Amino acid sequence: MSSKTALRWLAAAAAAAVAYVLYKSYLADPQAAGFLALKPAGEGPDRLSLWLAVLQVHIAAACVATACGLLGFAPAGRRTPRRLSLHRWNGYAYFVCVFLVCLTSGYMAPYATGGKWTSVPFNLLNILWPALTLLAIRRARKRRLAAHKRLMIRSYAFCFNNMTLHLFTGLFTGLVGLPYAAGYTAALYANIAFLLLAGELAIRLLRVPQKREVS
Repeated sequence: MSSKTALRWLAAAAAAAVAYVLYKSYLADPQAAGFLALKPAGEGPDRLSLWLAVLQVHIAAACVATACGLLGFAPAGRRTPRRLSLHRWNGYAYFVCVFLVCLTSGYMAPYATGGKWTSVPFNLLNILWPALTLLAIRRARKRRLAAHKRLMIRSYAFCFNNMTLHLFTGLFTGLVGLPYAAGYTAALYANIAFLLLAGELAIRLLRVPQKREVS
């Protein structure tokens, strides 16, 4: 697959993911009442107003991360100092947003539907995602551009975590017939595996070289 074709598909997916989250979170259900109603008794947040405020930061940071990540994959064209500087600062903004997403997710993880069976993988993801992003930045600073691109692809896959998690939850609850808590838990594990595999598949489809050093 050519880079231009892949970028068009990626832009369409990113736009769909952001539009879905913004519509559901700010227009359809800003109090997350529908989501909270599905939680088993005793798994809801103790301080709803604080939980909702943290959720809003989580959502906003995730949307900005999705936009920054997409911009980072845009064709570099002629590598002028100005373009390189913009790319570098866009990458830093992406990392800050990923860190905020994971920090707020860490606060919300103990209240996740499914108890410890979901809070543990959420917290592992909160470590893995920024770690991948930080490694990508370090590779770029060392001019190991192919390794940087591979790590950024793996990192960016997790920007779609919310959308694909809801798709898997619908699959397990609607088609398989699991109760919501069990379906959500199964969907979380399936989703993490899916996004990891999606990143690796994208690397192979785009034929990212194993080595490309720049002196």
